[in-house]
Amino acid sequence: MHNVWQISHLDLTLRILLSALLGGLVGFEREWSNHAAGLRTHILVCIGSTAIMLLSIYGFSQFVNETNVRTDPARLAAQVISGIGFLGAGTIMRTGTTVSGLTTAASVWVVAAIGLCVGAGFFYCASLATFMVLVSLFVLNKWEKHMMRHRRNQEIIIKICDKPGVLGSIASRLGEQGIQIVNVKMKQEGTMEIAGVEEPVMELLFSLKVFQKEALIKAMERISSSGEILSMESKIGKLADPQLQSSHSV
Repeated sequence: MHNVWQISHLDLTLRILLSALLGGLVGFEREWSNHAAGLRTHILVCIGSTAIMLLSIYGFSQFVNETNVRTDPARLAAQVISGIGFLGAGTIMRTGTTVSGLTTAASVWVVAAIGLCVGAGFFYCASLATFMVLVSLFVLNKWEKHMMRHRRNQEIIIKICDKPGVLGSIASRLGEQGIQIVNVKMKQEGTMEIAGVEEPVMELLFSLKVFQKEALIKAMERISSSGEILSMESKIGKLADPQLQSSHSV
């Protein structure tokens, strides 16, 4: 009769290898997309959670027949789910109003769950979860970007000579291209010597609602031609012309 508290070395090896494969599939997508937690991180998390699940179920088999001992295979597994949060939190970064790394943190957490499923012999659930995670990361990511491209605000940072009318001129040129200004944050940056004169410098962070990529590119070209613009930086990735991504001096 098969003992549910015992596992062969072959079965244990297959579970560890399967967890490395499933975790590696998710990690490969994160590595391909240049995220903080990549292939090796996901493999390690999945193998580790599988090992803990195996330990929780089979590691204390010699005590199951003791009179005053109660075994709970889910006890160590519960600690994995709560404890993996520290690793996910390390992948989350905030830059200004932008938060990145949430998806990678979630992928690390779900890979731990996949590892627990493999360790418990719940192979179908582990395989199905891996498939759904890959669909979410590959397919739904592209669909989400396509559907939300007009709803997300774009950000540009402009350093200007703090003179009357400069902010209004920038707003006017954005408005000419049908670009809506959602928010503007202003920060004093000290002074800079321009043509032998000390001029006050201000940094402007614009949050914009853009409906056409070409409109923003045209607006940035017109803004950058002004003599009061010291530098311009875009936070919109491929939306702007590469030449406008770098700072330029007057």
